[in-house]
Amino acid sequence: MSTIFSKIISGDITCIKIAEDENYLAFLDINPLVMGHTLVIPKVEEPYIFNLSDEQLSGLILFAKKIAPAIEQAVPCKRIGIAVIGLEVPHTHIHLVPLNHVGDINFEKPKMNPSMDMLQQMCNNIKQHI
Repeated sequence: MSTIFSKIISGDITCIKIAEDENYLAFLDINPLVMGHTLVIPKVEEPYIFNLSDEQLSGLILFAKKIAPAIEQAVPCKRIGIAVIGLEVPHTHIHLVPLNHVGDINFEKPKMNPSMDMLQQMCNNIKQHI
């Protein structure tokens, strides 16, 4: 089953890419909780994070670990929160969310709807710190 994330990986759907290697991809959420909200995904299509091999799971976390400090430098925040929910898209993904308050990572609150220009500028700011 091809997910929206698989279509992003294949290039069928564009994304605002922060970083990529042969196994993982990080890109901005287009409807973020807060600006800088980033999704980190493995390129293997697996719906449940705990079904990843140990190597894939550790690689995903280590890839996210490279992205989080760049987000933290680009977005004024106290720290980067991490969430794995996995109900909205059946493809493993990690949310990296800049936090100033615990409510910044509340997925029940209304999402932002920034322009593509705003998202691209945020992406450029994050990339400067990688």
